[in-house]
Amino acid sequence: MAQQDTDQQHAGVLPVDDEGFVIDTEEAEARELAWRESGTSRPITVVGNPVLHKECKDVTEFGEELRQLVADMFASQHTAEGVGLAANQIGVDLKVFVYDCPDDEGARHTGVVCNPKLVELPADRRRLDDSNEGCLSVPTAYAPLARPDYAEVTGQDEQGNPIKVRGTGYFARCLQHETDHLYGYLYIDRLSKRERKDALRQMAENEPRYPVVAND
Repeated sequence: MAQQDTDQQHAGVLPVDDEGFVIDTEEAEARELAWRESGTSRPITVVGNPVLHKECKDVTEFGEELRQLVADMFASQHTAEGVGLAANQIGVDLKVFVYDCPDDEGARHTGVVCNPKLVELPADRRRLDDSNEGCLSVPTAYAPLARPDYAEVTGQDEQGNPIKVRGTGYFARCLQHETDHLYGYLYIDRLSKRERKDALRQMAENEPRYPVVAND
């Protein structure tokens, strides 16, 4: 990494470790609370809405409007009892996601990533985990989906500083899932036709526990 990037990272919202990855576990509860208390919960957009099925626009303005969006996303995520939320899940066509997610060791990770890109892992680091996965935009449905049990994402924080985020286990799944959203993919798009059909059946047969935007 270039020295300029390293300097910018240390000027960012979150501290970074010796490898330049954000330390997103410190004061996670307080940061999440502060965000959502200044936000307004919005209903969740569900599968079938066009905004979920196309790549979102890059974030280019890092001002008060973005900060309010992030606050609303944290509030919406909390209402829906989720661990991650992408902007298009509340109908906003921008590449930003928030997360408040535990890893498999129970550490709580809380943060914001704009313009995320998944780092391609070498084959010797791609150990797959086929745990169940769900999505706030496919409410009440779950299906096993194999994903790498470690993930790295690069992007920017809510002030435009370059950041790197990494996670293992459940948190790694969250990072991959939310990045997918911003490029127009839901987890059910990675399932077989039969599994996708079953997930949509689960969704149709049950009522979501949070407000959603109907696809009229």
